[in-house]
Amino acid sequence: MQSKAHWENVYATKATDAVSWFQPHADVSLGLIRSTLLGHDAGIIDVGGGASTLIDDLVANGYTDLTVLDLSGAALNAARQRLGERASQVHWIEADITQVELPTNRYDIWHDRAVFHFLTDPADRAAYVRTVLRSVKPGGHVIVATFAEDGPLQCSGLPVMRYRPGELHDQFGETFVLLDHRKEEHHTPSGAAQSFVYCYCRRVGS
Repeated sequence: MQSKAHWENVYATKATDAVSWFQPHADVSLGLIRSTLLGHDAGIIDVGGGASTLIDDLVANGYTDLTVLDLSGAALNAARQRLGERASQVHWIEADITQVELPTNRYDIWHDRAVFHFLTDPADRAAYVRTVLRSVKPGGHVIVATFAEDGPLQCSGLPVMRYRPGELHDQFGETFVLLDHRKEEHHTPSGAAQSFVYCYCRRVGS
């Protein structure tokens, strides 16, 4: 995983709506979360959520069991400040997803837009998947978005992995059944187009 110092510097030197991954609303993510048909009390974790506006929309839509995890404390602080009093409705975790110990069978929905593609080391990807297996309930839902096969080769000055839907699902293995996948052409604040792929899986087994 890239250094914490790198991400702290990103959020110290750029406005949260100026970074390339900024979305005014995470419409694809929110739509996939809604498609799980789980109640508003479902346990949801947004991995790498940082300053993402997804948490704002989840709170506004009445979801009540929300966690945001990010490596950058500055990103989390930006989201907390933006939410104001509503920030108290969210559990915030500052940690490296390849090292953190999350509670067992805690979450009904795991969401990650644009963290997994930064894991260029197979050992880091394996650690990530182990954490998903441990912390997502059997039958729980996993939504992961990365750069697609025609997406950028780098982001924030760092190398990334690119995936087709089947390749992304293969990283997680047979314990996760692929239910859906989507392509998205994301337009950065500077106007560049970036191709993303979303995979929506369900965890099986005990």
